[in-house]
Amino acid sequence: MRRNLRLVSGSNDYEQAARAPAAPDAELLDAYSRAVVTAAEAVSPAVVNIEVQRRRDRGSGSGFVFTPDGFILTNSHVVHQARALLVGLADGRRLQADPVGDDPDTDLAVIRIHAPSLSTVRLGDSRTVRVGQVAIAIGNPYGFQCTVTAGVVSALGRSLRAKSGRLIDNVIQTDAALNPGNSGGPLVTSDAKVIGVNSAVILPAQGICFAIAVNTAAFVATRLMRDGKVRRSYIGVAGQTLSLPRRFVRFHNLLAESGVRVMSVEQGGPAARAGLQEGDIIVAYGGQTVEGIDDLHRLLTDEQVGVAAELTIIRHTEKLMCAIIPAEAPARPRE
Repeated sequence: MRRNLRLVSGSNDYEQAARAPAAPDAELLDAYSRAVVTAAEAVSPAVVNIEVQRRRDRGSGSGFVFTPDGFILTNSHVVHQARALLVGLADGRRLQADPVGDDPDTDLAVIRIHAPSLSTVRLGDSRTVRVGQVAIAIGNPYGFQCTVTAGVVSALGRSLRAKSGRLIDNVIQTDAALNPGNSGGPLVTSDAKVIGVNSAVILPAQGICFAIAVNTAAFVATRLMRDGKVRRSYIGVAGQTLSLPRRFVRFHNLLAESGVRVMSVEQGGPAARAGLQEGDIIVAYGGQTVEGIDDLHRLLTDEQVGVAAELTIIRHTEKLMCAIIPAEAPARPRE
């Protein structure tokens, strides 16, 4: 027996939607333009130009005011080793700035100005960012103040190598055009919330630009404002990532096929006190697998300072466990 089937629930709405004409391209473009314009107008007053005088040269970059009392977030490489800082505001005021703190490991820094009636940005949450959403970069490329470029978030969770050698995690990739002088400026959403601090481009590629996630920036800025630095722990070794033969991995029942070969041990440091030797291979720290030097850096957070942890090493043909107490990493000397 033939049965007549038909969609009952919601059928009229579906048919009407299917027959409805698509929104004209002009309307979509107008909505996009309005979003970019609105965001740029909201954020640009808080974006600053930073002129830097160093011992041997001069430079410039961008930053943005994120507190009403004049704290400015920017890149470490913009203000590092600065002898004098001059900040240009969007309203034309030019003010001397004081360094507050600098963290080369995340390429972030905080400086401060003292002035009334400062515009500030709103910080967003980088955990809510999605690939494909609109991303707007505002900065001062080549000294052209408050230049706006727009694109999309191209990828999330990238890693970027800081000049200090550490990896910066959870970096945002965008195709919003960045040029020299954009460094330190904000990457914002269509609702005018900062989601990143523009930091780097890959040359000669086009459309591959990176921003430090705002959650990382907020954490680092808080520490810089409180302590003038970001505390991290260290164990006092120089090492390099080393691939391990599979038979070696199977014999020692390791969870990874690489580790950190100890190239040198700092005299009197935590590793020396724990009995580490040159040639040892670190394969785990505190029960966490260590596949390379970047894994070790990630595990050595400020919470580990003074806290004993178990270090798993391979020495010659033996797997050994030893207790180690990380110390606070010494501050890097400023040139």
